Amino acid sequence: MLKVRGRVWKFGDNIDTDVITPGQYLSLPMDQLKIHVLEPIRPGFINLVKPGDVIVAGRNFGCGSSREQAPRALKEVGIAAVIAESFARIFFRNAINIGLPVLACEGVSKIFDEGDVLEANFASGEIKNVTKGVTLKAKPLPPLMIEILTAGGALELLKKKYGNKTFS
Repeated sequence: MLKVRGRVWKFGDNIDTDVITPGQYLSLPMDQLKIHVLEPIRPGFINLVKPGDVIVAGRNFGCGSSREQAPRALKEVGIAAVIAESFARIFFRNAINIGLPVLACEGVSKIFDEGDVLEANFASGEIKNVTKGVTLKAKPLPPLMIEILTAGGALELLKKKYGNKTFS
């Protein structure tokens, strides 16, 4: 069962991939690119975020261009999960495929404030604001997505099932 508990960073609607990973830094290696995560709207975010923190956002998180770097950079800075009102479809799939847990839940941005503690169970869809004692129910992720996330991403799952030599 996939569960996450972490401190909330709150963002609004339409957080696009150009905000998550600004285009001028895309040619940098990930260890340098991640320094600029969310920089256009939250300068210095890299110095504030801690491993295990969670993003709660409004509608259409991850819209914009299709870049795998966006969810990967969030994962690299220690974000344990993104829970949003809704996601751009390609961001959602990219996140699952690289092993970053994501869950869409109507009303989630209304029950969390920045700094609250969130618990999420991706198999049951239960999202709890531990700080306020409020719980919401989202549509759970399908078993295959849980399996991908538990393995650490699609490539890791394939390696686990079929061996490293196939994907070297």
